[in-house]
Amino acid sequence: LLRRPRPALLVGPAGSAQRVAAALLRHPRCGVRPVGIVAEHPDGSGGLPVLTTGEEVQRALIQNGVRDVLTVHPSVRLERGPLLRAMAESGCTVREVDADSPACASREQLAGFSCRRLEMGSRRPGSIGKRALDVTVSATLLLAVSPVLLVCAVALRITGGRGVVFRQERIGKDGRPFTLLKFRTHRPVDEHESATRWSVADERRMPWFCRFLRRTSLDELLQLWNVLWGDMSLVGPRPERPYFVAQFGQTYPGYAARHRMQTGITGLAQIHGLRGDTSIEDRARFDNAYIDNWSLWQDVCILLRTAAALVRPTGS
Repeated sequence: LLRRPRPALLVGPAGSAQRVAAALLRHPRCGVRPVGIVAEHPDGSGGLPVLTTGEEVQRALIQNGVRDVLTVHPSVRLERGPLLRAMAESGCTVREVDADSPACASREQLAGFSCRRLEMGSRRPGSIGKRALDVTVSATLLLAVSPVLLVCAVALRITGGRGVVFRQERIGKDGRPFTLLKFRTHRPVDEHESATRWSVADERRMPWFCRFLRRTSLDELLQLWNVLWGDMSLVGPRPERPYFVAQFGQTYPGYAARHRMQTGITGLAQIHGLRGDTSIEDRARFDNAYIDNWSLWQDVCILLRTAAALVRPTGS
């Protein structure tokens, strides 16, 4: 590695990327040689060339034989998701570098920075088993609760009028948007309120049946269709709206890293009481711990604990 370090591209804000690149060049023993930075705008500080177009990135990949890509900001995974997936599909290894924190003993290190490998669209070990569990359980539950779904739909139609299904854009794995399904328990004033209002759990004008659905989490049952279609998993980080994903990704370290696995109906954070108006930082920590230590048995345990919690519902 000292004689022939691996050429790498850094992706992220030009200032942070130049700082990480300089550290890598000062520590050649890490075996990585930065050759360029992919950013929206140059920072004018000199250093490595800043690539701002797809053509420049493609040329750098080919001319330098790049096989390593380093992201230097948590939001890059969402903002540059298609580009990172394309690089991964071309044979590059994509890693996330924590440019603002010292390396931890339990994490991979690179020139003194903590880093971890990102799975950009490739299958994680055991992902086939996870998908098989999702399909089997969601299909079985949909058949079992179909009478309940019908009763809920009819009751909502009678008490609240037309439009019993609520559709909303959420962010899934690798920053991909999808349409999440729920029973409609409230009617936002407009699309802006729907996309940016955090919670309506205390809405006193909500009809009694809608309050019942939210307290018992029955309004979430339609998400079994999202699981069956492959938009979600039974277990994983809860999906959020694009407006809040952008906010939280800038505010809370590690939040964007939650999107390296399929989002879920329930998760490690939820069985520890992190629902509704609870700490986003705590949720991100639990979600990343779940991903880092994922196993099929852990999924089964979380599902069993979720089922037990439904006996004493607290609402969403």
